[in-house]
Amino acid sequence: MVNKVLILGGGSAGWMCAAFLSRVFPNLHISLVESNQYAPVGVGEATIPPIQLFNQILKIDEADFIQYTDATYKLGIQFNHWGKQGQSYLHAFGEVGKPLGLIPFIHYWLRAAKQQQLSVDDFWQYSLNAQAAAQNQFVQAKHLAGTRLPGLTYAYHFDAALYADFLKRLSGQNGVTHIQGEVIEVIQNPQTLDISALKLADGQIIEGDLFIDCSGFKALLIDKTLNTPYQDWSHYLPAGRAVVVQTDAKLPLLYTQANAHQFGWSWQIPLKSRTGNGLVYSSKFASDDWATNTLLANSQGQTLYEPRVIQFKTGRYTKPWHKNVIAIGLASGFVEPMESTSLHMVQSSLLRLLKLMPNGQITPASRDTFNQLAEVEAERIRDFIVLHYYLNQRDDSKFWQHMRTMPIPDSLQQKLDLFRQTGQVIRQQDELFSESSWQQVMLGQGLMPQSYHPLAEQISQQQLDDFFASFKAVIGNTLR
Repeated sequence: MVNKVLILGGGSAGWMCAAFLSRVFPNLHISLVESNQYAPVGVGEATIPPIQLFNQILKIDEADFIQYTDATYKLGIQFNHWGKQGQSYLHAFGEVGKPLGLIPFIHYWLRAAKQQQLSVDDFWQYSLNAQAAAQNQFVQAKHLAGTRLPGLTYAYHFDAALYADFLKRLSGQNGVTHIQGEVIEVIQNPQTLDISALKLADGQIIEGDLFIDCSGFKALLIDKTLNTPYQDWSHYLPAGRAVVVQTDAKLPLLYTQANAHQFGWSWQIPLKSRTGNGLVYSSKFASDDWATNTLLANSQGQTLYEPRVIQFKTGRYTKPWHKNVIAIGLASGFVEPMESTSLHMVQSSLLRLLKLMPNGQITPASRDTFNQLAEVEAERIRDFIVLHYYLNQRDDSKFWQHMRTMPIPDSLQQKLDLFRQTGQVIRQQDELFSESSWQQVMLGQGLMPQSYHPLAEQISQQQLDDFFASFKAVIGNTLR
């Protein structure tokens, strides 16, 4: 029976765990041990729409959250130069168009595109989020004007350190004990090798029944103590470094930007008072100096501190829940921040734990199921990130040529083949990204299906024209 939970590590992941667990398991005794030496990356955090659900579970008022964390709204991610240099597309949140009858919208659009030789850019005419982002309009309506169709689907950009502080205050109100100190020893049960306590530099010994490892890339418990195997994905995602910096620029954008460069890609995350900037690259193809110079040359405004280089290895621990330790956040593994999934994976781990430990008991079946679900989630996210690289059409460096010709996971190849041949996208096992997300990236980077579903031919040309015209009118009426 779990009575005492000990979270190792603060930051966004640690305090998300503390705030959530103290909210949904009010009878647990929860402590969080945080190093005095912790230094957040601090370039701003981009999120995806499920963060709203997480904040709602914690009963966080949106206006208070936005003000405290320097947040802005986010409607999607704009990818520049990923297909061919000079080309751009928006991975917009929410759906594009709406289904008609038994088949998705894209099949009607593909019929029209082939008949009328439409540009791929036309696809985003039927996305409320894409049109709102293009017009820099945020219309917080639950439904499209005069319809039952959902309104904008949005997330946030915010200061991750301020979000952690916001959740720290909330956790304190919920009874979480905050302990600052350095761990000098991890005490294990000599028979089971479960962790029983952490010894701090000041002599404190903090006991627990369940330990949450939020120690970041150090992975002090899941790796350094339990020696859990790590599954390396660098053969799919060879970038292992990022250089980051803040600037004082205030970009009035409703989306994150991901800009491809000769040997990697950079991000821009617009907060209210500043912009977070970073560039991901592989040391096999580019130097730290190239990355730093490229980032600074493509960042707007004055830098607020010196650029910092962060090293990482893409992959995951094969058992994020091993013995009585659950690794969450960077301690569980890492994929590039291209699609803003880092905090979502913290959130999904916590929701998974809520389902699998409802009565406060740890069972082998719960542990195994947690690990199986975590594996599927991480692999599907990995595939979506690899997709962007693999579909590039750049010819300016060996890096992009390598990413275009490298072997890819079978699960991704199957998705690509199905879409190329039929225009279909099939989601499996509750994977994170929707059919619309896959469609937008594949179309945006030049993969046009060879055919569409024959049911799309069962309406007349006039009905098809009216269907498209009415949907465009609804979006126009909503944004005017």
